[in-house]
Amino acid sequence: MARLFGTDGVRGLANRDLTVDLALNLARCGADVLGRSARAEGRRPTAVLGRDPRVSGEFLGSAVAAGLASAGVDVMDAGVLPTPATAFLVGDLGADFGVMISASHNPAEDNGIKFFARGGLKLDDAIEDEIAAALDGPKLAPTGSDVGRIRRFADAEDRYLVHLLGTLPNRLDGIRMVLDCANGAASAVSPQVFTDAGADVTVIGAEPDGYNINAGVGSTHIERLQNLVRARGADVGIAHDGDADRCLAVDENGRVIDGDQIMAILALALQGRGELAQDTLVCTVMSNLGLKLAMRKAGIQIAETKVGDRYVLEEINAHGYSLGGEQSGHVIMRRFATTGDGLLTGLQLLAALRASGVPLSVLADRAMTRLPQTLINVRVVDKHRLEGNQPIADAVHEAQAALGDTGRVLLRPSGTEPLIRVMVEAADTGTSQTWATRLAGVVETALA
Repeated sequence: MARLFGTDGVRGLANRDLTVDLALNLARCGADVLGRSARAEGRRPTAVLGRDPRVSGEFLGSAVAAGLASAGVDVMDAGVLPTPATAFLVGDLGADFGVMISASHNPAEDNGIKFFARGGLKLDDAIEDEIAAALDGPKLAPTGSDVGRIRRFADAEDRYLVHLLGTLPNRLDGIRMVLDCANGAASAVSPQVFTDAGADVTVIGAEPDGYNINAGVGSTHIERLQNLVRARGADVGIAHDGDADRCLAVDENGRVIDGDQIMAILALALQGRGELAQDTLVCTVMSNLGLKLAMRKAGIQIAETKVGDRYVLEEINAHGYSLGGEQSGHVIMRRFATTGDGLLTGLQLLAALRASGVPLSVLADRAMTRLPQTLINVRVVDKHRLEGNQPIADAVHEAQAALGDTGRVLLRPSGTEPLIRVMVEAADTGTSQTWATRLAGVVETALA
């Protein structure tokens, strides 16, 4: 039986997969599981509730708030706010848990529900499964003075903004930037924080109407930002996704600066200030080999995890590291955040840019050389047959031997689809494409 919770909460088509009934009951079950410690201490649990501006978030948010309050939880309703802001506010307020209603970079018709534990931490799989299992059991139903209250969290955005500004090592005066908010959760707070930090900000994608989130804007549709940076002669462009937990950048020439390059810049900046814990950067197996080679040259160790920012965070927390992330732009700066934060990442990137005194194109090229990377998705009948398949293993060994230290091969099954992802990096594009195509053919034949 498939898990109810996916890699980032419960998601689906709003009002079809993710219904009011499911939202209400998930909230009641979350209140039961995540509010136990508070009840054991003889006090009423408190939860922070945030959402992105999707129209379905209005009725789903009402259902979640009702479910929490009916289970005896006091709800601090923060309204429209980025996912990382909700996580931050759970810790800042000392709340027992938090709930974020968002489907991140998905289209407007989708939505999702994500829980944060005390301190603003993502839930372990076991806790998510306990919440899901509680859907079939009895629900908390206090009465009288034991029911929860729902209150507007009036200063939520201000608290988050002050926190972000307090993380900056230097101001951003003199930087001309274009900011793309994806018509999402950061449409109000992100332009404000970059302006308050001193940047000259041109804003796009900051007019959410409930239906246009991620529609032709944001980190998944970065072309408009590239064009506008070049047209305005800006120094940099910053793009968020719908819930603003990720950040991609564009240099002054319109070239995309991805999560790997951002991590390289931040790692070197933190190392220079003596703030990179254990001189280690955490990244996933999908990060570009160029990042790993550049960090090795700089004396920075790499800790590698499975794909998924939750695994990056687990590695950071387990060993006390301070920086990690994914190529997609989920960057975690553990000193300041418990999850990926696109606003924090953008601010820190621009602070490094301002301190360097060179254009972003130069800063990015100094930080790392991105090796050509080819990714081919091969549709198969049974992706689980990849492990132990000798013809595929032999082909991978041959490719890796031919590429040597200047290339890398990675084959992995998709977490959500019947696909094998074939990724090859090499010193030049032709070589990476040749080997990726050859390996994809082997996979297709062997797993037909």
